[in-house]
Amino acid sequence: MEPYKLYDAEYKFACLIWDHEPINSTELVKLSLSALGWKKSTTYTVLRKLCERGILRNEGAMVTAVIPKSEAQRHESQTVVDKAFGGSLPQFLTAFLGDKKLSAKEAAELKGIIEEASQ
Repeated sequence: MEPYKLYDAEYKFACLIWDHEPINSTELVKLSLSALGWKKSTTYTVLRKLCERGILRNEGAMVTAVIPKSEAQRHESQTVVDKAFGGSLPQFLTAFLGDKKLSAKEAAELKGIIEEASQ
């Protein structure tokens, strides 16, 4: 398995940590129950697995992320572009936008991102 690959449930769990870190593991159990409906055993099992993969850290009952959310998002988005569109960003954008029209602000923001990436 790829180290930064997060399945849906793992991603939702990691988001709890990214949004609340550092978080005490006892508080994380309570948060996981209310947000995800998970029992204590499920929370600790997923936490252990993500720690083993180097995505999270649990030291002294304090849980933090090792991998920033932006890095996980970048990995996931690159995986989608590679898998579904043969790595072609233009094909991805064409499919993603479909019939949707961009606002002038969105178009300007995307142009800026493209200009910065092509320098």
